[in-house]
Amino acid sequence: MTLLMERYDVVIIGSGLGGLECATMLSREGFGVCVLEKNPVAGGCLQSFTCRGRLLDTGIHYIGSMDPGQTLHQYFRYFGVLDKLKMRRLDAEAFDVIRIGDREFSYAMGYEQFLRVLCKEFPHESDNIRHYCDGIRKVGRMIDPEYLRQGKISAGGMEYLEVSGSEYIDRMVGDPLLRDVLGGNNVLYGGIRGRTSLYHLAMVNHSNIEGAYRFVDGSQQLADALVGQILCQGGVVRTGCEVVSMKEERGKIARIGLRGGEQLEADWVISDLHPACTFDLLEKTPLVRQALLSRLHALPNSYGMFSLYLLMEPNRFPYFNRNYYIHRTKDVWSGPQGSSYAPILVGAQLSGDNPAYADVVTLLCPMLASEVAAWQGTRPGRRGLEYERFKEKKAGEMLDVVSPLFPGLEESVQSMFATTPLSYADYTGTPEGSAYGIVKDCRNPFVTLVSVRTRIPNLLLTGQNPNAHGVLGVTLTAALTCSELLGMEYLAKKIGNA
Repeated sequence: MTLLMERYDVVIIGSGLGGLECATMLSREGFGVCVLEKNPVAGGCLQSFTCRGRLLDTGIHYIGSMDPGQTLHQYFRYFGVLDKLKMRRLDAEAFDVIRIGDREFSYAMGYEQFLRVLCKEFPHESDNIRHYCDGIRKVGRMIDPEYLRQGKISAGGMEYLEVSGSEYIDRMVGDPLLRDVLGGNNVLYGGIRGRTSLYHLAMVNHSNIEGAYRFVDGSQQLADALVGQILCQGGVVRTGCEVVSMKEERGKIARIGLRGGEQLEADWVISDLHPACTFDLLEKTPLVRQALLSRLHALPNSYGMFSLYLLMEPNRFPYFNRNYYIHRTKDVWSGPQGSSYAPILVGAQLSGDNPAYADVVTLLCPMLASEVAAWQGTRPGRRGLEYERFKEKKAGEMLDVVSPLFPGLEESVQSMFATTPLSYADYTGTPEGSAYGIVKDCRNPFVTLVSVRTRIPNLLLTGQNPNAHGVLGVTLTAALTCSELLGMEYLAKKIGNA
């Protein structure tokens, strides 16, 4: 008896933001699409989960360029999800606050206001701050919607991948404190001194200076809205379906094997997984050499996060509509250097039921996978007493730093919940619980950047690993991936004229 396999135009492995965006674009343009997700819930880093009756976000805490006419707003308009998202614009006078020592400095929204606020603090650096902003804006505007309408996803900017972001700041301004202020939010993009490029620094900062927003009632709504669009456009989204193999025949992926024995066929396969994980699924083929596999596995991954969720007493602690970056060393680029030194990002989750008060306050601190290596291979809820003590100690140290800066915070906490990179790896499938995927190194960008194309013509990559991370970076990469099927000019104009 011949076993009939389901066949699709495109099978997408993984339902992170990149996978869902690819499925939304391709199903909208008439492709028969099937998204396969091993977890019970679609969304990847967009996932929200419930703990003690509260909705907690996994990895997306705020996004930029969401004012009308700006880049992400235009993409979401094309996706058809804008009217399904509940969002709140962050404070215009200070969407980010950088705390260094006992001083606080504000990032204001809009370039003129951003300039005015910083020039007031550093009047002797006014011209340099303006030149810094000119450079950031020049890079960021290379993905403006005007280029989409011209048939381009980007106007270029690859030369900025070879320029260090931290060195750009040092070159543009002379005041050491101002240098720290301008680099003070680097945790947001996994910044590493001398390695993170100006391209990535500029894209993230330009996007937020333009229009930074926070989700109301969790980031899962974006995943749900994209899934809804895919289904309405005739696509399929299957959760609880783990891909365990891909079989190449005659130069193309011929079959996709699922746990349990089911197999699928597709004209195209798009993987939203880490590139190394993608090729690990591939049965042996002469098209992929061991040297490539070794290189992908050797690429360093960015650090993870220790996340401490403070579940607040109802109607107790006022909601704050901004983010705080608290630095405990003189080096704002210190990254994950242990509990006593790593920076802390403090944000508030907003409930639509009671917008005047914080429902959850989140503390994020960079953490290396090596800090939790002793529990590698264990499962959630089964990591033992020592692991819980480790988390309690880490949480206490962070609270000791943050509580004095937010009067009434600790007294308003009803309960706490903490996660480490192990949890992130469990629920999002990212190697080592990395928050930002493969480290993009400006010293050798074309080694650490991975093309969306592969050596197998019908296998493409998407997500945060190929080019840039964050919601903006992943969205651009998804468009690049889909342009391989639809054509760059056609897709760009469709998005730009939506």
